Amino acid sequence: MQEQEGVIQYRLDFTAGPAPDYGRFALLNYWRSYLFRLGLIGQDPQRYGGLGYGNISARLQPDSLSFIVSGTQTGHLPLLCRHHYVRVLDFDVMRNYLRAEGPVRPSSEALTHASLYAAHSAIQCVMHVHCPLVWRQAQVLGIPCVAASIGYGTPAMAGAVRALAQASAGNGVIAMLGHEDGIIIYGEDEDSTGALLCELLRQAYDQAPR
Repeated sequence: MQEQEGVIQYRLDFTAGPAPDYGRFALLNYWRSYLFRLGLIGQDPQRYGGLGYGNISARLQPDSLSFIVSGTQTGHLPLLCRHHYVRVLDFDVMRNYLRAEGPVRPSSEALTHASLYAAHSAIQCVMHVHCPLVWRQAQVLGIPCVAASIGYGTPAMAGAVRALAQASAGNGVIAMLGHEDGIIIYGEDEDSTGALLCELLRQAYDQAPR
């Protein structure tokens, strides 16, 4: 089955509710806006059938598996507000199941985000971006990769991402070869995750053919 960018593929138990309360929301949303300006999160009629791409999330409490994630089909918005985010309250990767509450439904990659928070307690922020420059050079840059045969938004993808993250020290990068241009960056907070992405972009630019 051919993947459909931006389409939820897991089983979702969703309850409409208030916007999530997250103490570092301004910082998380700053990074989301920055990624939008770089074209790493967004919506473009010339890419992925015109559907939104990329998302960002953060663990709600350091010792909790619950997290806040940007909502599905918000990629076209240059600036998000709290009501564009949703709380993920529970999930089961093997059952392809996720329970969430908020003003909007969670993004299509929320189950993959969940698998990262389950993989390592040090992971506090996840950025899923689409960057052809990095994705095409992933193996040259030494980025751990999920095989091209594994489709996006599936339990297999979530499981593969979790296995790679468990081998890290709480921060790192993963390329999804079966998810066009898809890159995941994760870290111990918003700033360290964003800084890791910026360094990755610099390395990819330096390696790109002139």
